[in-house]
Amino acid sequence: MNEIRDNHLTIGQVARRSGVGVETVRFYEREGLIAKPPRTGAGYRQFPPDTVDRIRFTQRAKELGFSLREIKDLLALRMASDSECEDIRQRAETKIADVNEKIRHLKRIKRVLSSLARECDEAESIHECPILRALEENNRNGK
Repeated sequence: MNEIRDNHLTIGQVARRSGVGVETVRFYEREGLIAKPPRTGAGYRQFPPDTVDRIRFTQRAKELGFSLREIKDLLALRMASDSECEDIRQRAETKIADVNEKIRHLKRIKRVLSSLARECDEAESIHECPILRALEENNRNGK
């Protein structure tokens, strides 16, 4: 006997339609990104169809670099009747600034690694490896 109502989805159906695993659906439920659904007498979750849209929204936001906390805020703004596009734009601008800082940091890492890799050409043994020396030096300096 199937207790799931026709307009509700099982966790497996939500996962398949959202393109995520069942554990991801459970995780999003625990984290409050999707509402805890009612359960059947047998304990099966009965998700409303819009759960799929929320999970897809969450996945797209993650792809753009938003954290789960930021995604919760975006979802709350999306549902609030007094929210404006400006509220979302401000969050996007903040994320852009974060991304730019990460890019600057990654470029610094790339410069240092490139320099160390060039120095490897001159090393004759593992004991002279500039990369290992640099890592060991940072370790000794507490970095």
